[in-house]
Amino acid sequence: MLTSYKNILYATDLSANSTKAFRHAVALAKQSGADIHVLHAVEELSDDARTTLMMFVLDQKQRDEAINNRTGAAKKALDEMQDKFWSSVPDEDKPLREHVKSTEVVEAYPAEAILNHAQQKGCDLIVLGAHAQGFSHTFLGSVPKRVLRRSQVPTLVVPASS
Repeated sequence: MLTSYKNILYATDLSANSTKAFRHAVALAKQSGADIHVLHAVEELSDDARTTLMMFVLDQKQRDEAINNRTGAAKKALDEMQDKFWSSVPDEDKPLREHVKSTEVVEAYPAEAILNHAQQKGCDLIVLGAHAQGFSHTFLGSVPKRVLRRSQVPTLVVPASS
């Protein structure tokens, strides 16, 4: 029997290549009728960054706002990216947007967030993009490598050239 997907996790780093990966996630959802869950992880601040923030922003309220603005800005960018994507698809494919069941931004280490989210949402496929740096640098990038190494479900890594 052929594999049928029910829940696809599309993890994005908000890069141009991540839109290419989303196109693949939508195509797979169209073929299988799967739901899509969109995730972006804002990497947690390091201890050094938090210390620096505390040293230069003395007001606790302003520090909290600065930290919260990181995820808020990412959520806004993610929403804009989604709107731009859906405005560019042919009219007959616009109803596919209904397959997107959740869009979340979390503050966490990206690979951990992707793996945890896939498990929590019962995803049977993870889709994400590779970095466009080529073989001379890191072809996949550290996040896709970590996800591939530890994922319990199939993972589709879309190359930058697709």
